[in-house]
Amino acid sequence: MRRLALAAAATTGALALTGCSGDGSGSGDGKAGLSVSSAYMPQPVSADMAAGFLTITNKGAAKDALTSVTSDVAGRITMHDTVGGAMQEVTSFAVPAHGQLVFKSGGNHLMFEKLRRKPQQGQTITLKLKFAKSGPLTVEMPVKSATYNPSTGH
Repeated sequence: MRRLALAAAATTGALALTGCSGDGSGSGDGKAGLSVSSAYMPQPVSADMAAGFLTITNKGAAKDALTSVTSDVAGRITMHDTVGGAMQEVTSFAVPAHGQLVFKSGGNHLMFEKLRRKPQQGQTITLKLKFAKSGPLTVEMPVKSATYNPSTGH
């Protein structure tokens, strides 16, 4: 009986360690620990294009890079940065260790091109974020009013 109890305890411990080491969320294990917050899309004013904003937080000790974004709502999603008031498309964005990648109005942003349907305020769209090192993240992005301001919540 005692051997059975020891074997069960060893198996439980091994499973717990396996679960911790493979999820990439540890902060001291040399891996990125990515999460997403503050995601939203202002209701598009045109029928074929929209913008999207979010924050990717990396609590891990390793940097990563956002390499692509997909969604069934758009034929293509491009990533843009804004430098000196000029917008330019980029193929990836760095996500620093112990830092954030912020997409906001007037700065870095996502462009949803070739919309398959025009998202309406109150709906939610699903995105898949792909990274250079970490596994993909699925994000639910609410559609807000066209004039939504995240600092006021309106």
